[in-house]
Amino acid sequence: MRVPELLPIAVPSLDGYEATGAPAPPSRVGIWLIEWLVVVVLALVLAVVVRTYVAQMFYIPSGSMLPTLQIGDRIVVDKLSYRLHPVHRGDVVVFRRPPLEHANYSDLVKRVIGLPGETVSSVAGQVYIDGKPLAEPWLPEPHPLSAPSPVAYGFSLSHPYVVPAGEYFVMGDNRADSEDSRYFGPIPASLIVGKMAFTAWPISDGTWLVVLSTVAGVILILGLVALWRTRAVDPDPGVTLRGPPVIGGPHGA
Repeated sequence: MRVPELLPIAVPSLDGYEATGAPAPPSRVGIWLIEWLVVVVLALVLAVVVRTYVAQMFYIPSGSMLPTLQIGDRIVVDKLSYRLHPVHRGDVVVFRRPPLEHANYSDLVKRVIGLPGETVSSVAGQVYIDGKPLAEPWLPEPHPLSAPSPVAYGFSLSHPYVVPAGEYFVMGDNRADSEDSRYFGPIPASLIVGKMAFTAWPISDGTWLVVLSTVAGVILILGLVALWRTRAVDPDPGVTLRGPPVIGGPHGA
């Protein structure tokens, strides 16, 4: 007697389990949400790390650095470079408010003029370093007078002043209207936040290059994430159908 062939039977899932007892795979929507949540969290952590250790944007509230920096400019400060090399003369630096500064700004921006151990002086409005006139190509023409301040401290430049070790003598480019080291003294290296990298606003040609490079980097990262997701997701996540064993061969018994 010929035994009829039995066909495999698909058993529907019950409570998220297949007939085999294995848990059903998570939905594509759930996987997508988890992956993008991870991307967002990593982006936030990266932003905090960058702001704390790499770069930060600052607003210019006063005219002490005119004409180099205008009131309302926004600058990006590099916090990493001074971990790799020393402070150089001519650098525009942002630093925390020193004790003798009474302005209501938590951070200030000035230009480094005197380095540790150097003698800074002012004669007839000209700045001298170790007795030699300092060339200052960053100042407008004709150069504004770098007059001593009226304070009674030695760093007013009424007389030659030796910059202490580990400190820097800073001045604003707007010499006639800048409270700087002539008023509050040299700043210790510990107060320096970082070096000005570029002006973020108004946008200059160099800023456009940085912006476009950043956008290209973000697009590349998103593209890599999308590629990874495409390769990670099963292209055919259908349910595997299982049934009872077939009794007899294709030709019966």
